[in-house]
Amino acid sequence: MILPIVAYGDPVLRKVGAALATDYPDLKELISNMWETMYQACGVGLAAPQIGRPIRLFIIDTSPFSDDKDLSKEEQVTLSGFKQVFINAHVDQEIGEEWAFNEGCLSIPDIREDIKRKDTITITYVDENFMSHTETYNGLLARVIQHEYDHIQGILFTDKLSPLKKRMLKGRLTNISKGKIEVDYRMRFPNMKKAR
Repeated sequence: MILPIVAYGDPVLRKVGAALATDYPDLKELISNMWETMYQACGVGLAAPQIGRPIRLFIIDTSPFSDDKDLSKEEQVTLSGFKQVFINAHVDQEIGEEWAFNEGCLSIPDIREDIKRKDTITITYVDENFMSHTETYNGLLARVIQHEYDHIQGILFTDKLSPLKKRMLKGRLTNISKGKIEVDYRMRFPNMKKAR
């Protein structure tokens, strides 16, 4: 089932996600719905807060990046085969040079900005079968994971912009929260005026 994606301005996007227990109700169905929602919106990642659930769950499928000719062949191969569920994730380490990349977000449609992030991360998480993993990722894959991890920490990519850039985007962000935007996927807008 395709779920509505929560737009900028909704308080759920600012909550630190709660940890999931192994008996979390209907988890497999939730994950399946998240995959369907993400693919319908042409995303490469989706976090549970973006569908209104303040829990520590996000999914990533970086295969759309595998055709990027600016990436090395090795990185294209890595991205083409990466599809993963992250539950109760915790970033243990972020190291390396900071580098900028133009990021966007399904909860903040039509806004893209260059965001600086560290090159390499080590993350501990459990998968959908609650098997534990500690992995190190770098490059674009690390960036996608960092972006989705921020969501379960209540952080949006726009928080990483300069004060000047934030002021410049304020009107556009307000319009997004009010639903004054064209999108081709289902969304829920926190400040949309209800029709009488």
